[in-house]
Formats: sequence, structure tokens, C-alpha cells
Amino acid sequence: MNITDRFLKYVSFTTTSDENTKMTPSTPGQILFAKYLAEELNSIGLQEVELDENGYIMATLPSNIDKVVPTIGFISHMDTSPDMSAKNIKPQIVSNFDGNDILLNEEQLIVFETEKYPEILQYKGQDIIVTDGTTLLGADDKAGVAEIVTAMEYLIAHPEIKHGKIRVGFTPDEEIGQGADHFEVSKFAADWAYTMDGGEIGELEFENFNAASAKITFHGVNVHPGYAKHKMLNSMRIANQFATMLPRHETPEHTEGYEGFFHLTNMEGTVEKSMLSYIVRDHDRDRFERRKKEVQHLVNKINAEFGEKTATLELKDQYYNMREKIEPVMHIIDLAYDAMKEVGVTPKVKPIRGGTDGSRLSYMGLPCPNIFAGGHNFHGRFEFVPVQSMEKAMLVIVKIAELLAKK
Repeated sequence: MNITDRFLKYVSFTTTSDENTKMTPSTPGQILFAKYLAEELNSIGLQEVELDENGYIMATLPSNIDKVVPTIGFISHMDTSPDMSAKNIKPQIVSNFDGNDILLNEEQLIVFETEKYPEILQYKGQDIIVTDGTTLLGADDKAGVAEIVTAMEYLIAHPEIKHGKIRVGFTPDEEIGQGADHFEVSKFAADWAYTMDGGEIGELEFENFNAASAKITFHGVNVHPGYAKHKMLNSMRIANQFATMLPRHETPEHTEGYEGFFHLTNMEGTVEKSMLSYIVRDHDRDRFERRKKEVQHLVNKINAEFGEKTATLELKDQYYNMREKIEPVMHIIDLAYDAMKEVGVTPKVKPIRGGTDGSRLSYMGLPCPNIFAGGHNFHGRFEFVPVQSMEKAMLVIVKIAELLAKK
């Protein structure tokens, strides 16, 4: 199966993750996809294919050389973001993209405007997979899954390409920060690995955000509005006051590069009780700790003004910058860098403005930088992936294995 057909098959599975179910995997669609994927891995000739009760898949491509070389791994996640529906995805292929706006949905007049997303213009003349504008696409990270599986199939079909032992792994629930929760590093037994979970072609990343989640609950008092003077405490108004106390321009829409942010991801409420959910991000560990202290400080200010326990905070670290764990083994970055150049890809070493399973796995003892999967505009209706970028990512995987065997 070619990589395009494989990717289109994968996105037909609805695998949206859901942090509220308290299950692993968090949604049944992920298990359905995992079962299909495990069967496919067996059918293409991988060995030691295992799907565990938590929805994690591991498999092996045995070495085809006599000498001992390090065992490497390639990892991607099977779930898609809950930020937008992934049900009944209707992908479309724009062949030989001409650089003009793309009509995604004639009925709803949804148009992909190149002026708003000019990054697509670098792929003029290529074949672009887009949505119909009503769902996300799922290239994050089914493009990565397709690239790994296709690379393994390619290596099996070309035994003249020498390589050591390769392990592959597919995880659930990465999009809700739980992708590494039940990943057994000791069972995976690789010396290092790469997540195929980056964005545009050429990305090579070994730095990511330090990350925390913050949930602030505001407690009010409801009284008939006609008799509420000096009695009512409107939790929604207090929540709004808190939100405006955070730095106005330290949000995702105002930051880039190494700049961190506070991101309001959900809000709900009544007069009696309201809730704000934030994610807190920064590449620098000291600034990250200061951001968490700022959230706690503002909660304290709310309680000082409105009364003790008006606001309660649940603050939880999610993952840390993997750079600390990758710098001692920079040869694994050099290997990926060289592999990209060998297949005609210009490496773009840059920090991840987010996180991957690899960030947590690096702290669990498996150094795991991130390589491009090729997609853009993840988590939304204007997500797209060039076919040629997926093909190049697949070749990078093959070349990493080949170069390692030669060295």
C-alpha cells in the first residue's frame, strides 16, 4: 500500500481523545484503530507485534546485519485532538497545487485562503491533502503513523538496505497529555527513539515547552437579583476578573519562538460556580516556575478580595523540556540531521511550541527527539499535509536506519 492510501485509510478511524473519560485509551475508537494497525503490522512482516490492554502497540523489525548496532525506535500517536471533530473526515487531494485559494466545501462556502495561510505556497506543484472544512484532518499524527509503517514495509521489501534492530511504537491519548502514561520503556528496549510528530518538512526538534495545567474553580453565592445587594457573589464575574489579571499579551496568539504563555482552554460557569482551565507553557524552566507562581499569586489575590476559598487551584505539571536529556546524546540528533540531508531535505532545527510523547519518554530513560511528519495547521479545519512531505519523512526513517548500520 502506498503512503497516501495508507494515510487516507487511517483517517477514516475516529480516534479523538477525551480527558474526561478517565479511561485508557480514553475513547473506544482508538482501540478499533489499534487493532487494525496491529493486524497490518503482522501482515507486512513485522515481528513481536503486541497490542496491550491500554491500547499501546509495539513491534520489531529484526536486524539484517551480523554486527551489533544500537536498537532504535520510531514512535507516533494514534489519537487526534479533541479541539475539533474527527468524525467522518472527508479528505480531498489537491493534485499539482497551483497556489490559488482552495474551495474546501462548496455547500458551506468554506475556503482555504492562501493569504491567511501562506506557508502552503511553498508546496506549489505538489499534491496536498486537505479536509472538507467540517473536521480536522488527523495528520497529527496519523501522517507519522503512516510514515513509520510504510518505512518498515519498504525496508522489508528491500533487504539490500542494511539496518540494525528497529522497534516501532504507537500510543493513545497523546493529545490529552497521557500518551506516555503506560508506555513501558523497558519492554520497548531501544537505545533511543524518534517521534514522528513534527510539523513542516525538515523540522528536527529536541527542545520543547515545560508544561503545566491549571484549573481554577470559583465559588459564588446566588441570591435573587432583586435582593442581591451585599449578598450575591457572582462566580462568573470573579472568573472574568481573574482572566483579565493575567498578562494580556502572554497568550499563544501573541507569542512565538521561545516565548511562553498562559492559554485559556475552557471556561464554564453559573452564578454559584465557575471554572477556568489553562495550560501554562515556557521553554525556560525558571520562567516556567515563575508562571506557575503567578497563577497561585492571582488566586491568592482573588481570595484576599472576595473571601477565603472563593477560588481554588489545581495545578499539575505535565512534562518538561527534553533538551536536558538530549544534550548528552547529541549524536542522535546528528544522525537524523545527516539522514535528512542524504534524502534531499533541509534540516530545520527548532524548538517545539508544544510537546510530544518524546518529551516525557526522554525523562523516562528513552531519549526521544522529534522529526517532522509534514502537516500544517493541526487541530483545525484548515489542516493539510503534502503527500511529498510524508514520502520524504518515510525516507528519513529508512535513511536513519541505514546510516546507523554503516557507522
